[in-house]
Amino acid sequence: MKTVAFYTLGCKLNFSETSTIARTFQEAGYERVDFTEGADIFVINTCSVTENADKKCRQIVKQAKKNSPESFVAIIGCYAQLKPQQIVEIPGVDAVLGASEKFKLLELLGNFERKEIPQIYASDVYDAKDYHTSYSYGDRTRTFLKVQDGCNYGCSFCTIPLARGKSRSDSIENIVKTAQEIASTDVKEVVLTGVNIGDFGIQNGKRKEKFIDLIKALDEVEGIERFRISSIEPNLLSNDVIEFVANSKRFVPHFHIPLQSGSNTILKAMNRRYLRELYVDRVETIKRLMPHCCIGVDVIVGFPGEGEEEFNETYNFLNELDISYLHVFTYSERDNTNAIKLDGVVPMAERNNRSKMLRILSDKKKRHFYEQNLKTSSTVLFEEEENQGRMFGFTHNYVRVETEYNKELVNQLVDFNLLDINEKGTVSGEIMLAEKLS
Repeated sequence: MKTVAFYTLGCKLNFSETSTIARTFQEAGYERVDFTEGADIFVINTCSVTENADKKCRQIVKQAKKNSPESFVAIIGCYAQLKPQQIVEIPGVDAVLGASEKFKLLELLGNFERKEIPQIYASDVYDAKDYHTSYSYGDRTRTFLKVQDGCNYGCSFCTIPLARGKSRSDSIENIVKTAQEIASTDVKEVVLTGVNIGDFGIQNGKRKEKFIDLIKALDEVEGIERFRISSIEPNLLSNDVIEFVANSKRFVPHFHIPLQSGSNTILKAMNRRYLRELYVDRVETIKRLMPHCCIGVDVIVGFPGEGEEEFNETYNFLNELDISYLHVFTYSERDNTNAIKLDGVVPMAERNNRSKMLRILSDKKKRHFYEQNLKTSSTVLFEEEENQGRMFGFTHNYVRVETEYNKELVNQLVDFNLLDINEKGTVSGEIMLAEKLS
């Protein structure tokens, strides 16, 4: 029996796809092992969001060959689609598979015999029209369920449409069947993921269904305690979606809404499909209906043309918004994007300084949000990770809590009193109902 190991870089969508590909290997008779154990075959699922993709890929390939010098190394994912020729020049790489080919690893690579010349299977990204249902299982406490792929937007900084193709989705009927399959396992929480999940519903190039109808259907799936919506564009986060989540049985009060800039000048240069005024409206609507809702924000610093005035606009805008945390990205130049042609390049030292300022602001926002939740009770889903005798979990509205490690708590939903914020920035407290353990 040949062994296979996987390494995933990037987003929740990549994790869902890696897990699905791994299951096809196991169904074909391969034994999945941990990456650090060494294996006959290594599959590395790459990301292209930052400029460090090449460096990171090289590091992981080097580690794989150190673990198993005679192993077969296959590279898949977004970076593989964008830079296949560059990747095959990395010492130790045996095959590169693009967006259309990554789900055909077993079919295309046969018995995984190493050849003198590395193999490239990467067709034009616009040939990536098939939709492959994917979900993670067994890797983490929460399951990531892919509901959409690709993107029809043309943000000037982004390479994802070049790496994944046009927006496409499975049908609601099929996704519900997959959710029911997940519900038959021990999974308690499912996170909906995709490239642009608010654009859900396009099949064979035509819009046939809507995101609101998808979440309404999933809310009826018995056996899953929580559904969580991952990143959703503000212009696609409609009032009916917000209102439904506020009153749903299973969807939790947590939204992650990309902003990217608090300056309308920069938003226009980024080719975003909204202005800051819409973003304010989305946040105010959420907080009016769900005062306890967690709101995460993506923001990019150092975009071309972002002078001190534009950055201060962003900082002050975020400082005044009732949000809970930030994911801060430092702008990096990417080939084949419109942004790379823009004037007003921001020096890297200044980009890093602005990033630091926003990360400090994020810490303040998160602490304030956590403070608002102290002296309340909430249901926590505890994770398997143990760190110095402690374990961690998240409330329904994404407050990270910790308590003394107890194996019986793993993957359990437990009522928890939130009492104090510790030095590590997590919330400690006490379990209310031990009898909830099963």
